[in-house]
Amino acid sequence: MNLCWITLNVKNMEESLKFYSELLGIKVFNRFSPGPGVDIAMVGEKDKPKIELICSRNSNSEIEASGISIGFEVKSLDETMKYMKSKGIIIKRGPISPSPKVKFFFIEDPNGVEVQIVENR
Repeated sequence: MNLCWITLNVKNMEESLKFYSELLGIKVFNRFSPGPGVDIAMVGEKDKPKIELICSRNSNSEIEASGISIGFEVKSLDETMKYMKSKGIIIKRGPISPSPKVKFFFIEDPNGVEVQIVENR
């Protein structure tokens, strides 16, 4: 069994795509509207797990991001932190290094989803 995607409900599709696609550099794989008031975007690479972003303008329910965390691996944590700060992204926690082989920090996406940026050494 392989992971295909995770689904995140988002408040604003354009804001979320700017974060994941422009800021984090994850390509938009597919984007479509399955019905009135619903927009779906799949971000990620072909044949790899993706993030499915769903924006439903018909829903009055609150977006619940508590307890959700997504992790991305980078080559240089220090360079990525500098980049995030230059883009006005607030580092919520970190850097943290629980062992000599791993170091990470946390930011949040526009919907409050915790995003962990990790460097494996």
